[in-house]
This record gives sequence, structure tokens and C-alpha cells, in this order.
Amino acid sequence: MSAATLIEKLDDHGKPAWIALLVFSFVVFWPAGLALLAYLIWSGRMGCWGHSDRWQARMDRLQAKMDRMHEKASRWSGRHHQLRTSGNRAFDDYREETLRRLEDEQREFFDFLERLRHAKDKQEFDQFMSERGRRRDEPAPPPAA
Repeated sequence: MSAATLIEKLDDHGKPAWIALLVFSFVVFWPAGLALLAYLIWSGRMGCWGHSDRWQARMDRLQAKMDRMHEKASRWSGRHHQLRTSGNRAFDDYREETLRRLEDEQREFFDFLERLRHAKDKQEFDQFMSERGRRRDEPAPPPAA
């Protein structure tokens, strides 16, 4: 049996036959398995490295989903909230004022947390310095003999 007919028969049986031959060749003689693996990659027989239509469609769906998520995130972020109009100007004004107030409260809260962290850091540093000063004032223990 020639190599061409063997390849044709394996192609007729599809990927499972190629995988079985690959596993078998690794078990029997690993360099042959490595060569077969290189051949399968180079020839595109396995099909998983190519850009098939299914793969492209999957990537397009993923990109569209990411675009929608980015659009939602940028719409509600503090810097970029460009909300669509509801058609009622009074409601839109109320919504904008409420969002502005919430952003101001959030900013004030983060400033408050920063001041708390700074005060805690200062307290811990002052405590360290006072303990360090006390250690310097104490006499050194006598050396062990």
C-alpha cells in the first residue's frame, strides 16, 4: 500500500483516524509521531489552525459582544455618560442632575477614604517612631558570654 492511498483512506475516515494514527505512532516510535504531528499541522489536515467560517463567525460574535459591553460601560462611566434622551426634557434634566450629584458624592466619599488611609498611615508611622525612640533610650542588654 502506498503512502498516497493510506492518506486517502485516513482522509475518508476523518480526524479520528488521523488522531488514532498519531497516538499509535507516538506509542510505537516517538520520532515518527513527532513527524506525523508536523505533517498534520503543515498540511492543515486537522483544520483547527485554519480560519474556517465557523471560527470567523464565532470571533465576530465575540467582537460584537465586547463592543456592546464597551458601549454600556462608557455610557455609564462618570466621564462619558452620554445618555439617550427619553423625549421628556424635565425627566432628562432631573436624571442629569441626579447623576451629577451621585458622582459628586462618590468623589467626596473617595476623598474621605483617602483622608482616612492617610490618617491611619500617619498614626502607624508615629507609633513606629515612638517605639523606635524608646528602644534607643533603653540601655543595651549585656552581651552573652
